[in-house]
Amino acid sequence: QVQLVESGGGLVQVGGSLRLSCAASGRTFSSYAMGWFRQAPGKERELVAAVARSADYTYYRDFVKGRFTISRDNGENTVYLQMNSLKPEDTAMYYCAADLITSLSTIRTQTRAYDYWGQGTQATVSS
Repeated sequence: QVQLVESGGGLVQVGGSLRLSCAASGRTFSSYAMGWFRQAPGKERELVAAVARSADYTYYRDFVKGRFTISRDNGENTVYLQMNSLKPEDTAMYYCAADLITSLSTIRTQTRAYDYWGQGTQATVSS
């Protein structure tokens, strides 16, 4: 089992940047692929980016490609989401999630594949 705690959200102007962090408890962080999801009011939760157990494998939704970067530090049990060139439509609650998986390179994109979730951190982009 793993517990996840997000931080780093806040209020930023259009074009600004935020760096989200997700700290995981436990000694098996490297056994999980990790994903960042977001949910805006009245909308479904959606995957933004994910990283496999091996940090060499990442996935991005088209709407964040070139602007967001996901990374992980297995030594620090932390996954990051660097968000640049932020837009008002990026405003949402951001959640990290863990997918217990044996493959080092596989990234699953379905929300139901993720077993553990954090409480979320709010990112608000003002125009």
